[in-house]
Amino acid sequence: MDSYAGIEFNTFTVMARCPRTGMLGTASSTRSLAVGARVPIGRSRVGVAAFQAVADPRMTSLALRLLDLGFHAQKVLMELESADPHAGLRQIGVIDSDGNAAAKTGGRARDWAGHIVKRNMVAMGNVLTGPHIVQVMADVLDKTPDQPLEERLMACLEAARDAGGQHGGQRSASILVYDTDPFARVDLRVDVHDEPIGELRRVFDIYREFIPYYNERAANPDIAPLFTWLEQQRSRAGA
Repeated sequence: MDSYAGIEFNTFTVMARCPRTGMLGTASSTRSLAVGARVPIGRSRVGVAAFQAVADPRMTSLALRLLDLGFHAQKVLMELESADPHAGLRQIGVIDSDGNAAAKTGGRARDWAGHIVKRNMVAMGNVLTGPHIVQVMADVLDKTPDQPLEERLMACLEAARDAGGQHGGQRSASILVYDTDPFARVDLRVDVHDEPIGELRRVFDIYREFIPYYNERAANPDIAPLFTWLEQQRSRAGA
């Protein structure tokens, strides 16, 4: 039975650090609701982490605190496992600001469950239609090193969905990316939808044109109003 209380997350997640820019990000989709509120966490120049299978936001918060103290990804993972009496139920991924990556799939995570870890990357999932789901996400990252990180993560979710995703399909999706600012460069969520990755793509395609605007506005409140700014940008691009 599905959970609607934000406890059980049959989920696939991709996490990455861009070695060119230092950006950090994570994207997830799940059959449960509001995946962005429970599974991922991150901070600029610190790292990203995700807890799924049976999500525990307390553990993701602890992961971020440990990363902020300078613990590398593998050490964070070890500390999380030792602090969690239910570690066998969890699936955990961590990437630190240097690109060290670590992941663990608990022995009680439901089939198919597993992960792929490389430098700057974690792909993981549970209750998937097969191991090819995490492989296709890893492949997308490997093949797109020159694209913006948010584009790569979005493409990973789409590739995983198109390859079969998880049993029963998905209901929510999210993408979270940090650059050098203390606030997120991209933080978009689809909490309930019949096809959440498609809806996330629709929202993302609208939002990405405004990413520079929102990044600049924090430091420059005198910037032109949103759509005036957009017209100016388009005019300059066409000049």
